[in-house]
Amino acid sequence: MKAIRIERDPAVAKVVLARPPLNVLGIAELRELSHALETLREDPAKVVVLAAEGRAFSAGVDIKDHTAEKVREMIAAVHEVFVKLWALEQPTVCVVQGMALGGGMELATACDFVIASENAQFGQPEIKVGVFPPIACLLLPRLLPWPKAIELILTGESISAHEAHRLGLVNRVASPEHLESEVRAFVSRLTALSGPVLKLAKRATLCGFKGRWEWEEALAEIERLYLDELMSLEDAHEGLRAFLEKRKPQWRER
Repeated sequence: MKAIRIERDPAVAKVVLARPPLNVLGIAELRELSHALETLREDPAKVVVLAAEGRAFSAGVDIKDHTAEKVREMIAAVHEVFVKLWALEQPTVCVVQGMALGGGMELATACDFVIASENAQFGQPEIKVGVFPPIACLLLPRLLPWPKAIELILTGESISAHEAHRLGLVNRVASPEHLESEVRAFVSRLTALSGPVLKLAKRATLCGFKGRWEWEEALAEIERLYLDELMSLEDAHEGLRAFLEKRKPQWRER
């Protein structure tokens, strides 16, 4: 793997996004991440940590892979990553520094725990380029009050680490120089416990979560809307082209 690295010790498996400085995820990187997550399904580690090199956690999925020629392949690759992330029995801890935007924010919020640097920024800016974030459309209404969830998705504005913590999206906020020690302290609380009991407790909690919301069916419908209806709009293609051409989009549809 070129863009994803796995580091292990006896109790923790660490998946590192290694495409600095912004860790943009193209289809190839998404497939590497999916493969990495698959290898951890039977790993003896008690905890899985998702982290990143560079000044940002991830600026999201590569805009070039949202275009008409690649969008179905991209959505399938994203789907596979999140299904495999949610299939992990171990507790998952995401470490965020700098930007966690688009698919980067979706990766963070899909983990069980998030520990963020004070300089972290979370946002779903997809609407600004004429598309919407499928995973966030599934997760944010479940994790946040409706007014805040719909605001983040429909405005594309970012929030700070402290605001994300206030909303319950982040478990801990630390200064940049203390982020690593905060992560170690948090993870050590989990690794001090029984690995099999942690897994069972997570499974039980997911039963409650999935009992109220059938996420598989919901995600399938969100992806259908994205691929069959959103991508039939000229405005979606105009927004993506404008981003790649570094200009303001000229919306045509009403």
